[in-house]
Amino acid sequence: MSDRDCVKAQHLEASLQSIAETIRQVARDRQGDNLALLSLLRLLEGLHQEIRDSLFQDSLPDNRQALYSLLKDIEASGGWPYIHRMKLQSLLSNFQDTAVKDPASSFASFIPLAGADETLL
Repeated sequence: MSDRDCVKAQHLEASLQSIAETIRQVARDRQGDNLALLSLLRLLEGLHQEIRDSLFQDSLPDNRQALYSLLKDIEASGGWPYIHRMKLQSLLSNFQDTAVKDPASSFASFIPLAGADETLL
């Protein structure tokens, strides 16, 4: 790697670290706000897809030697980036823990309240 390439790589690493810290701070500022954090996760997933489907695919090598080099680098540096989606079971685990402690209050929001002239079935 030339000196110029090394400087560019260091600049990229510094930029990525700055972006990562900004994202972490945004997430910390919204700690406890599940809708805001979900929006952040959706944004990150959308950016991942946008970069992958356009800029990254357009930059892929057009010969075997360059493709081999890219694949070798991907393997050496941690593999293909993947955005893991939370499974429904994991999402519901907090709800289930609450339901075990106090079953009545956990399901209260699902039971419609009867008005003066209504009865529950």
